[in-house]
Amino acid sequence: MTNSQDHILIVDDDREIRGLLADYLEKQGLRCSTAADGREMKAALERHRVDLIVLDIMMPGEDGLTLCRNLRGGGSHANTPVLMLTARGEDMDRIVGLEMGADDYLAKPFVPRELLARIRAILRRARALPPNLDTHPAEHASELRFAGWRLNTVGRHLIASDGTVVPLSGAEYRLLAVFLAHPQRVLNRDQLMELTQGREADVFDRSIDLMVSRLRQRLGDNAREPGIIKTVRNEGYVLASTVLAASPAEGST
Repeated sequence: MTNSQDHILIVDDDREIRGLLADYLEKQGLRCSTAADGREMKAALERHRVDLIVLDIMMPGEDGLTLCRNLRGGGSHANTPVLMLTARGEDMDRIVGLEMGADDYLAKPFVPRELLARIRAILRRARALPPNLDTHPAEHASELRFAGWRLNTVGRHLIASDGTVVPLSGAEYRLLAVFLAHPQRVLNRDQLMELTQGREADVFDRSIDLMVSRLRQRLGDNAREPGIIKTVRNEGYVLASTVLAASPAEGST
């Protein structure tokens, strides 16, 4: 259940859509604010506590993907859930939205009741992390060492044992960071979606498997018999390695 004081910020350049969505959601007990573009969105975030942003992708100036990416880049609203709205509904567009940090993706036209259901699901998941997800004490270290690899969490660089820097996408980095924060714990897809900011729709469930596969490739982990990120049948995935905190200077010796 959502809290009666849950505050939703609707960002869409179409005034009619903003008004219709705000009216509907307020009738369902949610508080709503609206913004027509990125500038108004930023101003609203400075003025109000916002629990979730409904963000249209196709807007003049900064589009929704850019706004979402910038939001996830840091600041007090970096973890605010984002549900993206767009006329585009292809799987690849959804995956791009996920990689930018969106929590869910709803293609226009849609039924307002479905939007409400997705908002409720996102808020419910955001407030109900599974109890076994206490984080590893190394989570906030500047560098993490595991299985012969180093992850510089400041520069977001993955470094091989021979010093080679392996590039990671934003989504791959977030997924690896989650595994390193919870080593030797089995994480199911729901937990991984929650912790990597993607929480709804079957495509996101499949994208977790895709990102794990890509991450294994980056780590040179054998797909058939992985030794670093292992598959636990009918349960999820587990980082099988020990994780140690280190400073970048220590890691380079």
